[in-house]
Amino acid sequence: MYRFLLTPRWLAGAVVALAAVTVCLWLGTWQLGRFQDRLATHRATDRPAAGAVPLEQLLTRDQPLVTTTTAGRTVLATGGYDSAHQLLVPSRLLGGEQGYFVLTPLRTDGGPAVAVVRGWAPDPPAADRVPAAPTGRVTVTGRLQAPEDSGRRGAIAGGLPAGQLGTISPAALVNLLPYPVYDGWVAADAAPAGLTPVADLRQQDGNGLTLRAFQNLGYTLEWFVFAGFVVFMGFRLALREAEVARDRALGLTESASAI
Repeated sequence: MYRFLLTPRWLAGAVVALAAVTVCLWLGTWQLGRFQDRLATHRATDRPAAGAVPLEQLLTRDQPLVTTTTAGRTVLATGGYDSAHQLLVPSRLLGGEQGYFVLTPLRTDGGPAVAVVRGWAPDPPAADRVPAAPTGRVTVTGRLQAPEDSGRRGAIAGGLPAGQLGTISPAALVNLLPYPVYDGWVAADAAPAGLTPVADLRQQDGNGLTLRAFQNLGYTLEWFVFAGFVVFMGFRLALREAEVARDRALGLTESASAI
């Protein structure tokens, strides 16, 4: 009764259905992964801040990248500021007001440099009005931030004057600094007079459980439902075809036609 499943038409249909189910499951799994990433960000953001940890203990040779686990951690970085390569980062919001980050590389003791945002200024500060970075050996305490990309709010791809930086990332700094830098950057807890400290930016970007996160969860359900619907319709059509074959074998189809 089910020998029709071995015909070219049904074999081709089975291949198409299998491909559709595979794609739906893959897309559903991908959307679920996106939701889980946002949930992990939410948990990491809401987690009470742990004690300060030396930066070199979080970003090591074995794990040099900032992750959802290390982003937002309070870190200590010791070294000397390189004021000659200080940069301004425009189009940055703080308290709903647009201004500039003041970024100064800190050359750490025996390791790569780290980009430190020493604070925020509401107006484009002239070079002679930017508070000077401390000289000599200093220890900076601040929140570790993940490197930015072009999709981040406020990031600028290019076209900026000399001395300004559109995106805070190792990729953007590699051509501006004559030495290697750590992944990510540090938002200093304390700022000199004339600058405002920059808070943990993950709070400004949301804690992960945004409308977009629940959209990911909704899309997950949709793709899994689509996969189930394809399987259901395949079985339903096969059963219908088997019923027709059975009626034909019993002569019921011809009898119905004669009537």
